[in-house]
Amino acid sequence: MRSTGSKIRTHRTAAATAVVLAAAVALGGCGGSDDGNSPGPGGSSGSTGAKGSVELPNLKGRTLEVAAVWTGPEQDNFTKVLDEFTRRTGAKVDFVPTGNNTSTFLGTRIEGGKPPDVAFLPQVGVLHQFAEKGWLKPLGADAQAQLTKNFSKGWQQLGSWKGKRYGVYAKAANKSLIWYNAKAFEAAGISGPPATWKDFLSTAQTLSDSGSPAVSVGGADGWTLTDWFENVYLSQAGPEKYDRLAAHTIKWTDPSVTVALTTLAQLWGKDDLLAGGRKGALNTEFPKSVTQVFSGAAPAAMVYEGDFVTANINADTKAKLGTDAKVFPFPAVGARSPVVSGGDVAVALKGGEGAQALLTFLASTDAAQIWAAQGGFISPNKAMDPGTYKDEVTRTIAKALVSAGDAFRFDMSDQAPAAFGGTQGIGEWKDLQDFLRDPKDVAGTQKKLEADAAKAYGSG
Repeated sequence: MRSTGSKIRTHRTAAATAVVLAAAVALGGCGGSDDGNSPGPGGSSGSTGAKGSVELPNLKGRTLEVAAVWTGPEQDNFTKVLDEFTRRTGAKVDFVPTGNNTSTFLGTRIEGGKPPDVAFLPQVGVLHQFAEKGWLKPLGADAQAQLTKNFSKGWQQLGSWKGKRYGVYAKAANKSLIWYNAKAFEAAGISGPPATWKDFLSTAQTLSDSGSPAVSVGGADGWTLTDWFENVYLSQAGPEKYDRLAAHTIKWTDPSVTVALTTLAQLWGKDDLLAGGRKGALNTEFPKSVTQVFSGAAPAAMVYEGDFVTANINADTKAKLGTDAKVFPFPAVGARSPVVSGGDVAVALKGGEGAQALLTFLASTDAAQIWAAQGGFISPNKAMDPGTYKDEVTRTIAKALVSAGDAFRFDMSDQAPAAFGGTQGIGEWKDLQDFLRDPKDVAGTQKKLEADAAKAYGSG
């Protein structure tokens, strides 16, 4: 779940998005539905004789391979999209999980002459690197037509490199959300979610004092820690410095990074506020960080992560969204709450009709609505009917993303070369895991981050 800021011109001010999100993710109603221009996901089209909003060729007898990072519920939900593609075209589609080191997995397959037909890249930086190496095939005319019709210019440009369109951001993420156990808040006498970082720490202490592990952190997966840092840094240092740090035009030894890490240490440095303490957090993978908030005899009270948390809540717990499991915007560390977005971009690694047909389908409203109906997913597709989303919580989060247009900040680590911002066991992922292990070592952490960044950006 994880490209330099100077290369991406879609960044605007985060302030407008923060206002939209703060209003939208409060667990009230989301208003009337947008006008969708596609039928429900049951329709289909193409040479196989079915009808739908997008024309697809007859691919009977062909087999395609699709690679992505998803496992468990996220993979199951995406498989429903692939099943519909198979029904409409006759093509068999095999899914291959990449593991967290997506760029390494795909690079090995490509260099070995056996790339998958289509892959989802969780980092913009990887798209840039692959395009620069000539590993990606540009979008065909049909896929580009769907992309232009259904996506804002910002999302179109994020999938481009040097004037060519390569990717479809079929799956997006709002990564500025705190999910909480409503019963734990009620038992601790907490009347409402905190709006500021100071109040967040106070709420965590109240929960801890009442006997609930306050905050669940999935520190075994380094990407979750980069997301924590990015939200604190964006809110505290502001969008201009965020873009500069993302582009590595300021160093990780900058005083603004010192302040952000010191702020994070206010939480990470207190074992009594973390489920299992620092050691427990470092041994907790992302899925468990979610489930231990909403299941078990003594659940933790809060977990930070994006909208995709709903897939784990729905599949692995009995908690009901909006009742047992609630959500609030990441608290304001500076003047405003941060808004960080992420996403997975589908690209073709092989030429031919099959890969382009799948990209065309993924850019359509039909595919978006099939995926949305499963839960744990939001789409930047502005044409899809928001009524398709499985629950009200996801619907409001998705509408906020679409309403924001191009006014968002993209995940910083996803903009970096993969060796720094997107690889397990090295770079930013490991450096922040080491910082979680020893939050007092702010200066040492900054030196390691800068050394790793300088090496990766210099060679990337």
